[in-house]
Amino acid sequence: MADLTPLDDLRPDGLSAAFLRGVPAQTCLTALALAGGDEIGSGKLLSPESSAALAINAFGWFLERPNALPPLPNLTDLDWPALKVDVERQMRFPWSGGRHPWLDAAVETGTALIGIESKRFEPFRDTKTATLSDAYDRDVWGEGMEPFTVMRNALRMGGADFQYLDAVQLVKHAFGLVSEGRRTAKHPILFYVFAEPAERAGQAITPEALLAHRSEIDRFADAVAGADVRFAACSYREWVSTWTGAAAIHGQALLVRFAP
Repeated sequence: MADLTPLDDLRPDGLSAAFLRGVPAQTCLTALALAGGDEIGSGKLLSPESSAALAINAFGWFLERPNALPPLPNLTDLDWPALKVDVERQMRFPWSGGRHPWLDAAVETGTALIGIESKRFEPFRDTKTATLSDAYDRDVWGEGMEPFTVMRNALRMGGADFQYLDAVQLVKHAFGLVSEGRRTAKHPILFYVFAEPAERAGQAITPEALLAHRSEIDRFADAVAGADVRFAACSYREWVSTWTGAAAIHGQALLVRFAP
């Protein structure tokens, strides 16, 4: 059985209990405090349904050992190993002011910038809305982002119905990533990693719902294929099944704690 003991130097507020052994709690808490979402102040980080806790434990373990990050499924053609892993990274649009997207994590190789969007219960809980401000209509994305601008327009017009996948959020993230990729001179990739929980609050999440979520991911991937921002996805369990060595021990702890 993996060691699930929280960090030894527990903070008075108990926040360190949110982290598995080997995850640098203070570094992660600092990143969360700087990001949007108020995961700490709101108490969401310690919620039994916390999506942030899953993501930050999954990727936080690799902050100090990025070269140990197992290659992400469907991206094995990249120049692994990773050179840098971040949690809660902002991908700024090519203008100042306004709101800029925060991704749950980011991974950099020598040539690629991978923005990570992580989901846990949200696909089976939250109502999806197609709200995109006029700022996303600015002519700054480039011709290579046409698949995402077409998706943007379809979402606004109600022609791309997604019940489980937050396609609007993914489009926003893609626009942030293409801008950040140009600043870093790296190829931008949007990676969607998701949990497939069996139940929520004592209510079963049906296999049909899980399959419908996957179907929407595939539909989105087909629609944005060929864009300057590459899109790929997999489940947590699919990814963790590839981990070896010390990472595999951490991966099993992740599965036991969060049952993704």
